[in-house]
Amino acid sequence: MGSGSVGAGGNIEGSALGEGSSVTNIHEQHIHLAPARDVDVSWPVEVGPVPTLASAFQPRRALRQKVDHVRTSGTSVVLTQVFSGGGGVGKTQLAAACAIDALKEGADLVVWVVAAEAQQVITQYAQTATRIRLPGATGQDPEADAHALLEWLATTPRRWLVVLDDITDPAAVNGWWPVSRTGTGWVLATTRLKEARLSGGGRTRVDVDVYTPQEADTYLRERLAGEDMAHLLDERTASLTEALGHLPLALSHAAAYMINEELTCTAYLNLFTHRQTRLDQALPETADSEGYGRQIAATLLLSLDAVRTADLHGLAVPALRLAALLDPAGHPHVLWSTAALLNYLTTHRTPPTPDEPGTQIPQVSPEQTHTVLRLLHRYALLTCDTRTEPRAVRIHALTARAVRETITADQQGPAAVAAAGALRQIWPEVDQLHPDLAATLRANTDALADHTLDDLWHPDARGVLYQAGGSLVRARLDASAATYWQILTTDSERLLGSEDPATLTAHANLAVAYQQAGRTAEAIEIKERMVTDCERLLGSDHPHTLTAHSNLAASYQQAGRTAEAIEIEERVATDCERLLGSDHPHTLTAHSNLAASYWQAGRTGEAIELLEQVVADSERLLGSDHPDTLTARGKLATSYWQAGRTDEAIELLQQVVADSERLLGNDHPDTLTARGKLATSYQQAERTDEATELLQQVVADSERLLGSDHLSTLTARSNLAVAYQQAGRTDEATELLQRVVTDRERLLGSDHPDTLTARSNLAVTDRQTGRTGEATEVEERVVADCERLLGSNHPHTLTARSNLAVAYQQTGRTNEAIELMEQVVADSERLLGSDHPDTLTPRAVLATYCWQAGRTDQAIEVQKRVLGDRERLLGSTHPHTLTARSYLAAYYWEAGRADEAIEPLEQVVADRERLPDSHSPHTFSTRINLAAAYWQAGRTDEATELVKRVVTDSERLPDSDSPDTIAARSLLAASYWQAGRTDEAIELVERVVTDSERLLGSDHPETLSARASLATFCQQREVREREVRERPTDDVNRRRLFRRSRGK
Repeated sequence: MGSGSVGAGGNIEGSALGEGSSVTNIHEQHIHLAPARDVDVSWPVEVGPVPTLASAFQPRRALRQKVDHVRTSGTSVVLTQVFSGGGGVGKTQLAAACAIDALKEGADLVVWVVAAEAQQVITQYAQTATRIRLPGATGQDPEADAHALLEWLATTPRRWLVVLDDITDPAAVNGWWPVSRTGTGWVLATTRLKEARLSGGGRTRVDVDVYTPQEADTYLRERLAGEDMAHLLDERTASLTEALGHLPLALSHAAAYMINEELTCTAYLNLFTHRQTRLDQALPETADSEGYGRQIAATLLLSLDAVRTADLHGLAVPALRLAALLDPAGHPHVLWSTAALLNYLTTHRTPPTPDEPGTQIPQVSPEQTHTVLRLLHRYALLTCDTRTEPRAVRIHALTARAVRETITADQQGPAAVAAAGALRQIWPEVDQLHPDLAATLRANTDALADHTLDDLWHPDARGVLYQAGGSLVRARLDASAATYWQILTTDSERLLGSEDPATLTAHANLAVAYQQAGRTAEAIEIKERMVTDCERLLGSDHPHTLTAHSNLAASYQQAGRTAEAIEIEERVATDCERLLGSDHPHTLTAHSNLAASYWQAGRTGEAIELLEQVVADSERLLGSDHPDTLTARGKLATSYWQAGRTDEAIELLQQVVADSERLLGNDHPDTLTARGKLATSYQQAERTDEATELLQQVVADSERLLGSDHLSTLTARSNLAVAYQQAGRTDEATELLQRVVTDRERLLGSDHPDTLTARSNLAVTDRQTGRTGEATEVEERVVADCERLLGSNHPHTLTARSNLAVAYQQTGRTNEAIELMEQVVADSERLLGSDHPDTLTPRAVLATYCWQAGRTDQAIEVQKRVLGDRERLLGSTHPHTLTARSYLAAYYWEAGRADEAIEPLEQVVADRERLPDSHSPHTFSTRINLAAAYWQAGRTDEATELVKRVVTDSERLPDSDSPDTIAARSLLAASYWQAGRTDEAIELVERVVTDSERLLGSDHPETLSARASLATFCQQREVREREVRERPTDDVNRRRLFRRSRGK
């Protein structure tokens, strides 16, 4: 298998079938984002940077007068000028001079963009948005941040200039032209093209030609004088500038050559004219579409001859060939220290002397490559400036083109392989943490592919194509990633055939891109076809085949087809044990994946048993610090969490977080994920303050490291919103959810499944804040969209229908709610199985709705099944089981079957008292319910004793004035009254009235009820004990207390 692949049973996350491939498991947790902080920016800001003006720079006064005249005419809101002219005429230098002058004149922002490709524009705009601290912009999602910059430029009163340098395709900048509604902006562009598309839209074209004869003469004189070489000027100076066509770039090369070789104008002119004829075939006039002429190519090769002479190690020519194959906008200097380039330069260096072709040549060192880069820099063949990383080494596009046209087919192949290998060797393992470097490497991969075409499909080179595609996926450039993998898959089929493993790998990655873009059905279709192909071509026992099965199971799991996923994963686990042995890492991964599906299917006990074995085996075989061991522990903690073993989950997750911080670092994405899971466990344990604090930090770190629009960042915001809801901070929760909806619509589109989920989550919050009408309308639209986009049987569709049923119930449309929830339960049983968590939860909700509709017998029957399933699947002490038993007791109570309610309540009390948090509010409420049931059943003494204990225990707690404590005192007062202890009852009710007025308000229903009870007690002070016990008021009061405490 190639690099980046995973064998049989391999971890499906981040893997596919071959080199550079990846499969991404997408997990959704629904919550949201805080507004960006207003961070001071030190103005003015320069982004680019603006190129340095050349030595002996000529101000081009006639051209500048044209530019400045349009600037001061005030004929447009935003001034956009396009410098158009052939290659090498000085367009970029003229734009640089304008930018420098703008800064001198008080511009707040100057942005320099290399605009040859759309992605370069997007990346630089995104970096600018980050530099000036636009809200939510961190440079991690290029397109979103770029749009944010355009919006800011359109409305800001600050003065700004944006330069779009070297536009080669008008379509690349379509939609990326800045505008300024305030009239404070200025846009400059440079291009070789003279097209109407560039001068449309209110833009003004400024034609840039070669130097005037006077400017060319002045340049050459000032350039030579600046190097103390004025003695090289002679009577042939004007002839030389004319021979060079007054082309600024050609003059620059010629002057550099003359200075380095100390040649007079006459000597250089003789060399130049001699070379001119010989280079006709290398750069024929018919290929000169922009009227550039042959002179620049001749000048280039003359300089190269001088470089060869000065090149002591014979590295200049192969180095220049390599640079010419990469992105002209630049690549990292460290590329020249990689083993791939050093080995290439060692093999392809120029021999020391022609007389010693067989001389043993030593290995090239990084120091020697730096020396040759500086040599090429001095001769103006390229630029080597480490201050501009990660684009430290740059080459003019025209120079690169001229060099490439001298490379033979035999030379290009090895150079392409070397460049591809070097790019892969410097590609960061976690490139999300290095977005600028990753973008630069992707641009260089694209350039290398464009220049070398099929040579890059050499077995030792094509891995970089897969690396770049995976980087697009990880950067969440979903549309670009899908397009990239479509093209790569087509190329692989054309060059390698549809049955080659590399082609299968490309298909796997295309499926990943589709999955991440929300195109789940297309992803599954590809993976099903891959399974068939692997079985046919490789056999059912081949590692690639097992991996294809695992990948398909992952997509089934994400699509909610859990039963199919489990069937596949059980078969993969069995095959791995048979073929590889129980201790093989791939077997451990297969077991881990199977356990995850068990967990999703609600088979928590089986998941825990399997994961405990995986953790033990991983620690034994791989070591406690191995990444796979950390992953297994995290999955085990999640299973503990689902099983209600919260303390164990928290303890294990705290260990995982500590180990991740120690082994991977605080900023690693896996560390952020572990912290998020720990915060979720804190939430389940009702440690709300700790959960909120930790989630706020996770959100801040995710925004800083991954970007405000990254999937993990949106998930972190969703989790934080849930924590805010738990803490009663509803407004903050709603604000975060609204932002997530907006972000998903902007990034993924209104029809993406994640966008639909975000809308539904916001509707849930709206219901909780009383906006039930709006929430219902949103839920109805979500259901319709899910059915249209995903189908009626998709898990997201079932969830949407369930949420709509809740909305119907809360708006009083109870019969519709019951009918819809019954349909959800039936569909969930059919599609997911009767034991799936998403089946159990709707069934429990259905029981509640039946009870609220007065259909008590139906509620009891449904709830009995809920309780049986919870107890069978989760155990008797799981929180869900305790809740189910409490609800069954409540339904018995409402049906007047108090005796039947007592038994489940006694069991719940006993189970809760055995738990570590035996003094929790849930235990307190259950005791009150049990006391009320005793009282209703006539077991007055037991009721009184239990309530006395509840009141005593509650008064020892810090929050002794809680509503539950007041309810317990009220129930104890009723018990005293019924037992004939009239004075104690009245004294206690008087306290209840006072506390209710103080805590709840004088008009609160509980306060009014307490006053009514006090009036009744006082009026009936002389009534006999039996008459008091039979009063309807007392019975109503008992029922009210039970409902209130159970509802709590």
